[in-house]
Amino acid sequence: MPRIARLIVKEEEAVYHVMSRTALDGYVLEDVEKDFLLQHIRRLAKVYFAEMLGFCIMGNHFHLLVRMETGQDKSHEEIRKRFKVYYGEDEKRELSEDLIPALREKWCSLSEFVREIKQGFSRFYNRRHHRKGFFWSERFKSVIVDNGETLVNCLAYIDLNPIRAGIAENPEEYRWCSLGYHALTHNRDRFLSLDFGLKEFAFKGAKMRLAHYRRFVYEKGGLIKKVEDRSKVPSEIRSAVTSELNGASLELSGVDRFRYRTRYFTDSGIIGSKEFVSRFYQAFKGNFSSRHEKRPKRIQGLNGIYSLKRLPESIV
Repeated sequence: MPRIARLIVKEEEAVYHVMSRTALDGYVLEDVEKDFLLQHIRRLAKVYFAEMLGFCIMGNHFHLLVRMETGQDKSHEEIRKRFKVYYGEDEKRELSEDLIPALREKWCSLSEFVREIKQGFSRFYNRRHHRKGFFWSERFKSVIVDNGETLVNCLAYIDLNPIRAGIAENPEEYRWCSLGYHALTHNRDRFLSLDFGLKEFAFKGAKMRLAHYRRFVYEKGGLIKKVEDRSKVPSEIRSAVTSELNGASLELSGVDRFRYRTRYFTDSGIIGSKEFVSRFYQAFKGNFSSRHEKRPKRIQGLNGIYSLKRLPESIV
């Protein structure tokens, strides 16, 4: 059965959840590899019109949450600056005026962005381990993600990866995820955008948005109840849920549902409000061979969030 063409939004910015796995057995991404991959992504994000919202690098796969911009508002001077970042101190490389339109088109492409991430890392890994051949398995997955409530749920899912894998007690302990990066580097070079889609909730300051997001992750992951040593829970989160910690048990009915609905964030094609899913389905309707009109599917446990596909409830 032929696979469906990738859903890529044209001529407007869009948020994507990207995931790619290795083709090798075991957890081959160790500390050195994770550090290089993160550095590599950071460099390319300065070249491409990619607003990085979040990431997580695990032992055999990585996640990105990225808002791809069209680049139409970027001046020729901005293109030249990015060209220098891309080629470094290579004085033989000169940017001719007629090349600018091609670079503008390339650097707004999600496919090109992820291709360069994967190819550059493959070269590094093969040199380091004296090997040849493929490193990544198949093509990467991508889901178009709505802003607001959908985006913050998807980002929380990404940051909770090391918790689900049992390799960290809270996200800040794991330096290869968004919250770990914020905690360890204070968002060095402003690599990560603090626009979590929370403008609807009037969180105007960057620090307040980050604090609210951290609390959201702890609640969504059920971490406040799970962490036995409550001193490990960040103080601002402890104080925000004083009533729960002082007697009442913190029963979050959506926690288990959230953990069991992971496929909706990786395989749904389009995820967001009912109107958002309907709009983009109509835009990509020609990509699907189904004779029947697809309707947005409500995701139980994620209020107001719909999927293009109805997926099995099994854990992935």
